[in-house]
Amino acid sequence: MKTIQNQTFDEERALYGSRDLQVKNCSFDGPADGESAFKECSGVEAEHCFFNLRYPFWHDHGLKISGSEMTPLCRAALWYSDHVEITDTKLHGIKALRECSDIKMKNCDIISPEFGWFTENVEMEDTTAQSEYFMMRSKHLYFRNVELKGKYSFQYIENSVFENCTFDTKDAFWHAKNVMIRSCTVKGEYLAWYCENVTFENCKIIGTQPLCYCKNLKLINCQMEETDLAFERSQVEAEIVTPVISIKNPLSGHITVPRAGEIIRDIPQARGQVTQTDIPAANRPDCVCA
Repeated sequence: MKTIQNQTFDEERALYGSRDLQVKNCSFDGPADGESAFKECSGVEAEHCFFNLRYPFWHDHGLKISGSEMTPLCRAALWYSDHVEITDTKLHGIKALRECSDIKMKNCDIISPEFGWFTENVEMEDTTAQSEYFMMRSKHLYFRNVELKGKYSFQYIENSVFENCTFDTKDAFWHAKNVMIRSCTVKGEYLAWYCENVTFENCKIIGTQPLCYCKNLKLINCQMEETDLAFERSQVEAEIVTPVISIKNPLSGHITVPRAGEIIRDIPQARGQVTQTDIPAANRPDCVCA
C-alpha cells in the first residue's frame, strides 16, 4: 500500500482512480477549489485528514476514513460508494451520504441535512447527528447508541433495528415498514404516521398525536408522555405503562393503559379496545363501539 502524508491537494480529481492508497494528515483545500478528490477509487484509507472541498468520495469501494473532518463546504461527501468504514470523524456537509451500501460508522459527529438517502446496510454506533430528512428511503439500518436531533427522520425506511437511541425529531418514521425500535427515547410531534409492521419495545414516546394511520403497530412495555390524540385510525396492540392525555379512534386491536384522560370515538369504524388498568373493572366505560 502506497502512503501519502502531510500534503495539501486542491486540484480537480487530485487522486482520481487510486488503488490501495493510505493518506495521512493531508488537507483537501485551497484556491484551485477542485472537486472529486477520490472519485473512482478502491482500497483507500484516509487518516486524520481535512476535507474542505466538494464530492471527495464518489464511486469508491473499500474505503476507510478515521479521525478526519469534513467541513460544511465538503458537500455530498460520499455518494455511490460501498464497503465503507467511518470512525471518529466529523461529517458536517449537506447530503454527506447518499445511495451507498455496506456502511459502518462509529463515534462520528454528523451535521448534515438530507443525510443518508437511499442507503442500504448501514450500521451506526455511538454517534450524534443533526439532520433534516435523515436516512430517507433507506433499508437495512442497524443503529445503536445514536443521538439524533432534527425533523422528518427515517421516512420510508424498511427492515431496520434501533437500540438504545435518543431521537428528538418531528415527523419521524412516516411510512416506515418492518422496523424494531427497542429501548429508545423518541420525542417529537406526529410520530410514525402511516407506518406498517413497526414495533416499539421498552421505549419512551414523547409528543402530540403519535402513531396514527398505522397498520400492525405494536407497543410493548412503553411509556408515553405529553401524548394526546394517539392511535387515530390505527391497527394497534399496545401495552402502555403510563397515563396518556387522550386516545382517538383506534380502528382495531387492544390498548392497555393505566388511565386515559379522554377516549374519543366519533367514527363508527373505531372498534379498538381500550383497557384502563387503574380504573376498577366495574367502573370502566364501555371501550368498544357497537
